[in-house]
Amino acid sequence: MSASENGPDKQQKLVRETDEEAIRLARTLVATARHGALAVMMPGEKGIPGASRVALATDFDGTPVILVSSLAWHTRAIVEAPDCSLLVGEVGKGDPLAHPRISLFLRARPVERGTADHDRIRRRYLARHPKAALYADFGDFAFFRLTISRASMNGGFGKAYELTAEDLAPRGDIAGIAGIEESAINHMNEDHGEAIDLYARVFAKADAGRWKLATLDAEGMELVDGDRIARIWFPSPLQRAEDLRSVLAAMAREAREKTGASA
Repeated sequence: MSASENGPDKQQKLVRETDEEAIRLARTLVATARHGALAVMMPGEKGIPGASRVALATDFDGTPVILVSSLAWHTRAIVEAPDCSLLVGEVGKGDPLAHPRISLFLRARPVERGTADHDRIRRRYLARHPKAALYADFGDFAFFRLTISRASMNGGFGKAYELTAEDLAPRGDIAGIAGIEESAINHMNEDHGEAIDLYARVFAKADAGRWKLATLDAEGMELVDGDRIARIWFPSPLQRAEDLRSVLAAMAREAREKTGASA
C-alpha cells in the first residue's frame, strides 16, 4: 500500500460532507449531555494530557458550561492553559463504538460572580443538576464557559464529520429568548404541565414521567425528568422572541391531535 493510499487524502475521503442532519445530531449530542470527558494539559507536566469527567449544561447560545472546584487539578489546568477538549455521547446497548459521539475543541473562560451571565448560567445549570445547589455557591467553585472552536463527530460506523464553530452556532433571536426564558419556563412549569408531558411523549418519543421544562432557546427546549434529558426542536428557529408563546401553543395542539388528548 502506498503512502497516499493511507495518508491525508484517504482520511479526507472518510469524512462526510457536513449537512443539516449532521449538524442537528451534533447539536443534540451537546445539548443533551449530562457529563463528558474533559481533556486538559496537566499542570506541571510536560505535554502529558489528563482527562476528567465533568457534569455539563449549556448556556443560552449552546456553549457548554461546567461547574468545577478550584481544588481540582483539571480546574488548575484550564486556568493555566485554557485550550481543552471535551468528548460527549451516551453509550447504549451493544458495541459502544456504534453510538454517536462528538469531540469538541474548546477554550475555557471563567464566569465572573455577580454578573448577569453568572446568574443565567447558574439557573440553567441547576435546572439540569439540581443537587449541585448544595455547593454551587461555595467560594471555591466556579462556572466556566467552554467556547467551541471546532468539532469532530462520529455518528456511528462510517459516519465521520468535521464541524466548524459556525456549524454549531445557534440561529434565531438568541438574545431575545434569553431575556424571557426564566419567566416563560416558570409559567410553563406552573400552569402547563400537561403540555410539557405531551411535548416529551410526542416530539421526543419519551416515556411518560414527571417532565419539567428546564431550558429554552431560539431553536428548541430541553425537558428533564430526574436524570433523563430530552431535546425538542422547534419547527424552525424563532426570529422574534414574541413568537415563543404561539409556537408552544401550536406544538401543544399538534401533540393533542396526535394523542387524542383533550385541551
